[in-house]
Amino acid sequence: MIRENIQAVQEQIAKTLAASGRAPQDARLIAVSKTKPIELIWEAYAAGIRDFGENKVQELTDKYDLMPKDIRWHMIGHLQRNKVKYLIGKTTLIHSVDSYRLAQQISRESAAKGVDTDILIEVNVSGEESKFGVPVSDCLLLIRQIAQLPHIAVKGLMTVPPNAEDPEENRKYFRQLKELSVDIAQQNVDNVSMDILSMGMTGDYSVAIEEGSTYVRVGTGIFGMRSAEE
Repeated sequence: MIRENIQAVQEQIAKTLAASGRAPQDARLIAVSKTKPIELIWEAYAAGIRDFGENKVQELTDKYDLMPKDIRWHMIGHLQRNKVKYLIGKTTLIHSVDSYRLAQQISRESAAKGVDTDILIEVNVSGEESKFGVPVSDCLLLIRQIAQLPHIAVKGLMTVPPNAEDPEENRKYFRQLKELSVDIAQQNVDNVSMDILSMGMTGDYSVAIEEGSTYVRVGTGIFGMRSAEE
């Protein structure tokens, strides 16, 4: 079933890219494997998935040790500063940086391990109080500050829109994030690129792709519904 789900999602991604006049490689699928057992991750791996997203550091590092090293692990959940040291060197991209202090910690731990860490800035486009992320109005200033830090590079933006029954309700948030990325790119800040837009999940990834997403984070659409305790 997982293989079939992945194929269906990938076909929908390809169809949406083509309809939007974008190239087939312009958006990549991240399988959100949070809370999922290794057996299911192996099924997704066997079906060709190499990008996996996790919400918790402990879970990511445990799976990192158990799975092949050609996997690209993405930290997509809220990250606490005291957990950063366990993550550095094991993640391809941290999607959820929303403060200078967190970026400082990533920079310090990356320097200590002699690696460079790529990050995205999480933006709270909708302004929901329950959501993490920097406000749109503060995003450029934060990026300018982080750009001065060694061993860390800003590669783009990420957002988590409100839960919506109709994916069209989130189009405005995706469009706003894309517009913000264009504005920031025009500033030509050293050590900063806006090549990545991480937006869109199971219910709305087609709309996100239409608005410029380059990474879609799909969990339920691949692994099925989460159980009540998750």
